[in-house]
Amino acid sequence: MTRRYVVTGAASGIGRASVERLRGQGHRVITVDITSADINVDLSASEGRDEMTQAVTALCDGQVDAVVAVAGTTAPTAKTVGVNFFGAVRTLELLRPLLAKSDAPRAAVVSSLAALQPVDEKLLELLLAGDEAAAKLEVDRIGDAVDATGNNPMYTSTKRALSLWVRKNASAPEWAGSRIALNAVSPGVIRTPMTDHGFSSEAGREIFSGIPLNAPAGNPEVVAAALDFLTSAENSFTTGQVLYVDGGIESASRSDEF
Repeated sequence: MTRRYVVTGAASGIGRASVERLRGQGHRVITVDITSADINVDLSASEGRDEMTQAVTALCDGQVDAVVAVAGTTAPTAKTVGVNFFGAVRTLELLRPLLAKSDAPRAAVVSSLAALQPVDEKLLELLLAGDEAAAKLEVDRIGDAVDATGNNPMYTSTKRALSLWVRKNASAPEWAGSRIALNAVSPGVIRTPMTDHGFSSEAGREIFSGIPLNAPAGNPEVVAAALDFLTSAENSFTTGQVLYVDGGIESASRSDEF
């Protein structure tokens, strides 16, 4: 059965791999990115999100079957707050009326294993409260310090918030109550342009070499496969989950937690 998908962050990495996989199966895919997409917009700002919604509505005749929110950035700037959390959440919220018209509506976001790393508690609180203006003002206070793998508290906070948002909202009337399955995929080390910085340092390479399964990194296609199932018509009973596609890092680091 041919389905209609919207994929953000579609021009590279996991987004591009998802588009190629879905189109290879014969599905219609509307791509969204800054450039090189069907809809070229900046999802870090409300204007771009509104423009995206209008364009998607026009291109798909007011109905989509699945939305895959991949767009993200690691830069320690206010744009990261706008894209990674508010951009993803608002994309799903704005397109939810179009999803509700599908016979098998699905939605998925790409979070990150980095969500398990230390976060900035103040920023996390503002993100979950939906206060975008205040959250962006936290950028200067947090600064641009990064750890050995290139993660900044701003980035980890946005991804933690995104995972929590999925967990908190998936069972709500507007999602599960509207038959829309809502899930997240949390990739570990995936070799994409956005993670190249981690491979440029000896410390980063040492960390990546310790991945239990198929070190040092996965490829975008394995994440695309997970997203494919979660947003397929076959997934009729899985919602509110955060699926780690990480070579076993999460289970190895939290083996005593359930």
